[in-house]
Amino acid sequence: MSEGSKGSSVAFGQVVIGPPGSGKTTYCHGMQEFLGRIGRKVTVVNLDPANEVMPYQCSVDIAELITLPDVMENLKLGPNGGLIYCMEYLEANFDWLQEKLAAFKGHYYLFDCPGQVELYTHHGALKNVFAQLAKWNFRLAAVHLVDSHYCTDPGKFISVLCTSLSTMLHVELPHVNVLSKMDLIEQYGKLAFNLDYYTEVMDLSYLVDHLASDPFFKNYRRLNEKLVEVIEDYSLVSFVPLNVQDKESMRQVMKVVDKANGYSFGDQEQRSLEALMSAAVGADFHFTSTLAVQEKYVQSQGRAVEEEAMDL
Repeated sequence: MSEGSKGSSVAFGQVVIGPPGSGKTTYCHGMQEFLGRIGRKVTVVNLDPANEVMPYQCSVDIAELITLPDVMENLKLGPNGGLIYCMEYLEANFDWLQEKLAAFKGHYYLFDCPGQVELYTHHGALKNVFAQLAKWNFRLAAVHLVDSHYCTDPGKFISVLCTSLSTMLHVELPHVNVLSKMDLIEQYGKLAFNLDYYTEVMDLSYLVDHLASDPFFKNYRRLNEKLVEVIEDYSLVSFVPLNVQDKESMRQVMKVVDKANGYSFGDQEQRSLEALMSAAVGADFHFTSTLAVQEKYVQSQGRAVEEEAMDL
C-alpha cells in the first residue's frame, strides 16, 4: 500500500462521521454485524481517541498511538483542543496508520471517527487523513449521522441542514446523510410534516413559515429564509432513514453507501443477503421497518388528537 502505487489493490469502506451522540459507534457495530452476515470481511478502525468503550470488534485502534485523556493531562488542553491535537498527531504519523491497515488487505473498512463537528466543517487534519487514504487506493464514502430528533424542531433541522451541507463541501468525499435512531422518533415529539419531507428535504419555505408562527423566531425570518436559500441553491442534502436494528433499513443504507463509493458485490454476497432478508423477523434484527415506525407514529398522533377532541 505504498503511496501513489498504481498497482496496489483497491479497498472500499466508510468513514462514519457526525456530532456527539448521533450513534456512530452503534452504527459501526450494527454495520459490522450486518455485513459480516452476508459474507463481507469487515475491519473496524477506531479513529476516535476519546472512545474508551467499543461494542464492536476493533482491529485498529488509535488509542495505540494517542489518547485524548493523555493529551488533556500532559498538554493541559480541553476536550475540543485535545481532539484537534490528536487528529493533527495522526496526520503527522501516517506511517503508523498505513502499517496497521496493511494487515487487513482485502477487507471492507469502517472508520469510526470523532464527534467534534469542527473537524468536518473547517479544520483540515481529518480531511487530510481521508485524502491520504485515497492516495492509498481507498474508495471511501462519508456516512454522516444526524439524530432524527432534530426533525421535531424546525429551527434545529435548518441548523442540521447547514451543518450537513458544510460537511459535504469540506470533507470532499462521496457523501451519505443518515437520520439515525428512527426507532425512537415517536418519543421525540410531533413532526410538523410527514417523514419524507425531512428525508427528501422538500420545499423548505414551509419550515420558514412554520418557524414564523413562533414569536421567538419571528424576528429571524429573513435570516432563516437566506439559510434555506443557500441549502436549496446547492441542492445536495437529503437523508436516508436508519434503524440499526431493522435489517431492511440497514440494507437500504448499505445499498446507498455501496453506490456512493463504487463497491460492487459478487453472487455469493447477493445470495447471503437474500437469505438474510428472507429470514424470520426476530432472528437477527428485532424492530419493525422505518415505514412501520412512521405509520405507528401517525397512528399515535391520531389517537392523541381524538383524545383531545373528546376532552373538549
